[in-house]
Amino acid sequence: MVISSIASGLSFGSTPNGAMATLCFFQFWLGFGIGGDYPLSATIMSEYANKKTRGAFIAAVFAMQGFGILTAGIVSIIVSSAFDHAYKAPPYSVDPKASLVPQADYVWRIILMFGALPAALATGEAAVDMSKEGNVEEKEFAHRHGLHLLGTTTTWFLLDIAYYSQNLFQKDIFSAIGWIPAAETMNSIEELYTIARAQTLIALCSLVPGYRFTVAFIDRIGRFPIQLMGFFFMTVFMFALAIPYHHWTLKPNRIGFVVLYSLTFFFSNFGPNATTFVVPAEIFPARLRSTCHGISAAAGKAGAIVGGFGFSYTAQSTNLAKTDPGYPPGIGMKNSLIMLGTINFFGMLFTLLLPESKGKTLEELSGENEE
Repeated sequence: MVISSIASGLSFGSTPNGAMATLCFFQFWLGFGIGGDYPLSATIMSEYANKKTRGAFIAAVFAMQGFGILTAGIVSIIVSSAFDHAYKAPPYSVDPKASLVPQADYVWRIILMFGALPAALATGEAAVDMSKEGNVEEKEFAHRHGLHLLGTTTTWFLLDIAYYSQNLFQKDIFSAIGWIPAAETMNSIEELYTIARAQTLIALCSLVPGYRFTVAFIDRIGRFPIQLMGFFFMTVFMFALAIPYHHWTLKPNRIGFVVLYSLTFFFSNFGPNATTFVVPAEIFPARLRSTCHGISAAAGKAGAIVGGFGFSYTAQSTNLAKTDPGYPPGIGMKNSLIMLGTINFFGMLFTLLLPESKGKTLEELSGENEE
């Protein structure tokens, strides 16, 4: 993770496509490392903590993601602001070529390499001695935990379609309703600064509080109610944004759109974005705990790919003349938001496959204490 973060910032190529190819290569290996960190950190914490505080401990580990998002936004604001003051350039609408400030190439590199700092922290070994844990027969596992694995993978997959669609395309959504200026009215560094500022505000007001609420209440309310509630309110607020979409595009109503949009993030983190990380670390047998958590997380990242690529196409205007360059007509922003609301609804339904793990030992949940 450390090497890949630094290497991502040093991506090279004689052409923009070449630099993007090397960036994708190093980001793949960064993702490979993160793919190991997810199940490792979750299972270590689940095996160290007692049953009364286990949920809060695992959720607290995941909640650091919120502070990471906030830190990334602050770093982006500081770096882009410094470069914007040092290298003045006209907006794209005035001079397209001059607006692409050459020094902007250093901005994203510095931001990416900054991610190597937290990745340098060491992790310990798992708390449970695997040599003392019994084998789990495939048929027995499928009978006892097959539906549980279906539940953890499906809910994480559906969540990440919606979550990453919202996260990765905040700038497009905010531009569409007019909350941030259109890209052509800024130069490249100004655009980065404006987007970073908007996303940091959303993180500060919704993402981080959502994580903290989960840590505070997960061992009181339980995992199942929090996840069900989170998907429910994500569905409600997404439909509230989508159905009267034209209403929110009017200038007096834009702040209302941002508030409801922020609430979808709040309830994703005081909801399934946290619990999909917690539950797989608790309900599976010790020998397969990390594996099942990794499978669930991988399903989530598959959903992120679907959301990341899919939303960029579906959100395009139905009018070819109004689509972004290189994109075919889509179903429009309103219908795309309705689609995300529907996905959240199905996430709520698949949550019904999951057991409640609050107040139970890992052995009780996995069935390993049964003769």
